[in-house]
Amino acid sequence: MSFYLNYDGKIVRADEPVVQATNRGFRYGDGLFETMRMTNSVIPLLTLHFERLFQGIALLGFELPGYLTPLYLENKIQELCQINSNSDSARVRLMVFRGNGTLYDPEDNTPHYIIETASLPTVGDGGNTDCIMGIYRSARKAADHFSAIKSNNYLPYLMGALHARTMGWTDSIILNTTGNVCESCISNIFIIKDGIIITPSLSEGCVAGVMRRHLLEVLPGWHFQVHEAAVTTEMLKEADEVFLSNAVNGIRYVLQVEDIYYDKTITSRIYNAITNS
Repeated sequence: MSFYLNYDGKIVRADEPVVQATNRGFRYGDGLFETMRMTNSVIPLLTLHFERLFQGIALLGFELPGYLTPLYLENKIQELCQINSNSDSARVRLMVFRGNGTLYDPEDNTPHYIIETASLPTVGDGGNTDCIMGIYRSARKAADHFSAIKSNNYLPYLMGALHARTMGWTDSIILNTTGNVCESCISNIFIIKDGIIITPSLSEGCVAGVMRRHLLEVLPGWHFQVHEAAVTTEMLKEADEVFLSNAVNGIRYVLQVEDIYYDKTITSRIYNAITNS
């Protein structure tokens, strides 16, 4: 079966070229993206996804055309999932980028977009997925005005992911420029110590994850104590439990970070609460 993508409203084969060599998104990583999960034609937390996306579009100074609205993009996502026959369970990637131009002289300041969908297995017991991780020390994430967005400039995460593959890890932990825990290559990170859940604050440089935000909103109502704070590598070592969160995989339990092993008692409760909510 041939798969398709949506490029600026046009349905094209996924193996066809769609951008020119002078495209700023291709040349400079000038843009941002969202990754979402569709289940039975529904995207959970869609409002939060679009809120983050359009905040990022404004932050990057795009000239937003009137037609490019959350409803417009939702319709295009639904259309593409139907064409690719994966509305039941799909990973959706929506990339927004600037058009052609040089570094100092963009010829086109309007946002262009590409939507891709890929079939996913039905959601299983993600809370029992044993992630084995380590710390990637060759790159540091800066905490700045743009660190919370999902930028198309993905180099630190890409190299961290390649290192994880070399080491036989599930994922790598990325540190910030002060040496604190920031996030993983594809997820936000939470630690649990003495029943208290802690995740790095946005001021530490992590991406403003949609599932992270959802957890911060709902966990207190389920009688969990949760805080945003700086998380040092020493705190990571001394944690009782560690878990990851993102919108596609939900919650993933971390079994091991380098030579430290973790429990999953509270993480399993959180996973079950999220799954059944």
